[in-house]
Amino acid sequence: MYTLGEFIIENRDRFLYSTEDLLRLFSSIKLAAKAINKEVNKAGLTKKIGSSGITNIQGENQQKLDEFAHRVFIESFKSRNVVCGIASEESKDFIVIKGEKENPFQKKYIVLIDPLDGSSNIDVNVSIGTIFSVYLKKTPIQMDLRIEDFLQKGNKQILAGYIIYGSSTILVYTTGNGVHGFTLDPSVGTFYLSHPKLHFPEVEKIYSINEGNYVRFPNGIKKFIRFCQEEKDNRPYTARYIGSLVGDFHRNLIQGGIYIYPKTALSPNGKLRLLYECNPMAFLTEQAGGKASDGKKRILDIEPFKLHQRTPFICGHVGMVSKLEEFMNNEKK
Repeated sequence: MYTLGEFIIENRDRFLYSTEDLLRLFSSIKLAAKAINKEVNKAGLTKKIGSSGITNIQGENQQKLDEFAHRVFIESFKSRNVVCGIASEESKDFIVIKGEKENPFQKKYIVLIDPLDGSSNIDVNVSIGTIFSVYLKKTPIQMDLRIEDFLQKGNKQILAGYIIYGSSTILVYTTGNGVHGFTLDPSVGTFYLSHPKLHFPEVEKIYSINEGNYVRFPNGIKKFIRFCQEEKDNRPYTARYIGSLVGDFHRNLIQGGIYIYPKTALSPNGKLRLLYECNPMAFLTEQAGGKASDGKKRILDIEPFKLHQRTPFICGHVGMVSKLEEFMNNEKK
């Protein structure tokens, strides 16, 4: 059985940017994931549940574990001396990480991260996760970091993935050559290949959306929900919604389905963040044979204009996403 490190080395020829630096980057992610996994598993005992009393840049109440996860990932990336800049959902601005004094800007990787996705579920012991995305520095490597280094289209990602902290802790990633999942064996602290070549099943089975917002949805979304509920052909589909993007996505990737977080009357630009959540999940979706859209266009082709930009987000089974887009387009006509 492959460990994560062995798998990366074994497949390095399939990845254009495979270098020793990439292994160190993965080492940072693994180290932080194990630290967060340990803290999540004992959160109720160490009083790490509940709000920290701080409102983050998103205008949301920051949970105690949000702040912990953010700090752990930043320190882990710094310690490996491989990343030149980080943008976190929990920080207003991007973070510059300089190297040695003689070569302070020779590192080439940019990381965007949601340190703890679904953190509102912490107190009730529901699956939460981490989402990460990696780009190459856009400006010349010897120059200071600029905002444009982070505002890159999703189709420029060289690595994306997530970690889900649930009944087991699983790291799922892609470098553009398929999607693979690795489960943590906590007894030895090692991630082992458990889900090779992940691919959305052909079955149209699950739709995941917060139907509590139904009255605020666009008419096209309402019609799609009614379509999912019809007793016709292989319908009705099963409704499943966790409220954690990582949790909902992972279930649909394994069992087959569609995830929907549309714009609403209260959130006309959508609620999920393009750079920290939608782009990495869209990259994974397409590599797993699925489709990711904002209801009109491909997520990975959206031109970002600010760090904390939001967008409607739909991803999953190609046929289900295409059917939803059809409803949205017909509504306009």
